[in-house]
Amino acid sequence: MKAQCTTGKERRIKRWEHEHVVDAMQRRLDLKPDAMRVRRRTAQHPFGTIKAWMGATHFLTRGLRRVSTEMSLHVLAYNMKRVIAIRGIEPLLAALPAR
Repeated sequence: MKAQCTTGKERRIKRWEHEHVVDAMQRRLDLKPDAMRVRRRTAQHPFGTIKAWMGATHFLTRGLRRVSTEMSLHVLAYNMKRVIAIRGIEPLLAALPAR
């Protein structure tokens, strides 16, 4: 590798200040090469579903605060539908506080 190095007096390597995070992630991926495939199937699926529900279009509101609220409502709706699909409506209603 020394032959590929510069011959200048000052030898510097520039790295991003958070490069250690990228290195750690790469080490984890080297130990578990199928991790990204598993993540793609689990973590990415809800985002694709929510995007499809939204009509794969833009948010209906403008501004970070309003868009954040809109996204939170989409996520809440997704989670509620998942709970109902997995557990049924009765446990969900039982878990809600009485009004």
